[in-house]
Amino acid sequence: MSKILSVFLAVIMFLFPSANLPKAQLDTETMNTQYTYVFVHGLSGWGEYAVYYNLMPYWGIFGGNLMKYLRARGADVHAASVGPTESQWDRACELYAELTGTRVDYGEAHSARCGHARFGKDYSYRPLVDAWDAEHKINLLGHSFGGATVLQFVELMANGSAEEREASGENVSELFTGGKADWIYSVTTLAAPLCGTTAYEVRADIEVDPDATLDEHAEVGVLNTASYAPRDRIPEDCAEYDMYIDNAIRVNGSFEVLPNVYYFSIPCSMTVQNENGDYVPVEDGMEVLFRASAYRMGAYTGQTPGGFEIGPEWRENDGLVNTISARAPWGAPTVEFDPESGAAQPGVWNVFPTYDGDHMSLQGGMTKNNNIRGLYIDLIQMINDL
Repeated sequence: MSKILSVFLAVIMFLFPSANLPKAQLDTETMNTQYTYVFVHGLSGWGEYAVYYNLMPYWGIFGGNLMKYLRARGADVHAASVGPTESQWDRACELYAELTGTRVDYGEAHSARCGHARFGKDYSYRPLVDAWDAEHKINLLGHSFGGATVLQFVELMANGSAEEREASGENVSELFTGGKADWIYSVTTLAAPLCGTTAYEVRADIEVDPDATLDEHAEVGVLNTASYAPRDRIPEDCAEYDMYIDNAIRVNGSFEVLPNVYYFSIPCSMTVQNENGDYVPVEDGMEVLFRASAYRMGAYTGQTPGGFEIGPEWRENDGLVNTISARAPWGAPTVEFDPESGAAQPGVWNVFPTYDGDHMSLQGGMTKNNNIRGLYIDLIQMINDL
């Protein structure tokens, strides 16, 4: 996690102690978890390998540790720790190493092309899960850029990488050999930029606008800190590159939708349409940090450098991600999902009704604490019952 974000969150913790926040209603029923659930954080996030996770968990933040809450009710859940600003490829490789208890292998071809070391941290001292294979499947949940990370991960599990197999020969990572689609049971993306986000389009406008406000410049600073590449990475090998609409549609839209995997998405919105057709933030429901970009995104239309037309349907947003982008990768098969019925279909994107919340709401919120415990209890029980 970046130092700037760490300081910011520390200040928020001081100003808004969790003791003053509403408590989630307890569920006294024990859950019968069929498979393990692995949660993957977004940009500048952190997981249970971080030394400060128990003090300030990414999942729950100031409203209470969500993983601890779910475990107390019988759910086998884990919070992964992947690179805060790295590309979805690198983060997928790190997730695989954590799950298998091995050393991170970014791939011979990828690391040579992107100018960084092939190998990273060694997780043999503590794998994230006890067992993982076709008989012990996992359910993956990714918040924000964690959703894009999960898609890249599932693609590599299923199909591997021909480039890496050729470059590494007998020394290729098992991640790149593919053939492990049946190790995944379900994928759930949470306010994820599956088709990118116009937050980066409006950032460019703010940077050249002489009338841009201090709040808008502050948000530009947050985006820059959260997604720029580390010093040893080329620009194409960082989260920011993967968040641009052209790149996200090209990459995520090319991934195969696996016929035996359940796909769910929960898009968010904390904006309403005004008389001009723009979407403006619900100020008492949206984090102050996101309001500036919400206004800009809510009025934006244009064309990407690659020629993709960004129409008015992209204006509704959660402060950082367009609601339409969080539904499914571009061109993927989708159905509108009724969570009350639980009648999900494998091999298509089951899109939940839009959740009334800003970009941090499904994580638990920051200054605006959001009680998400019931949501995840219901989600896990629904997946268990499939």
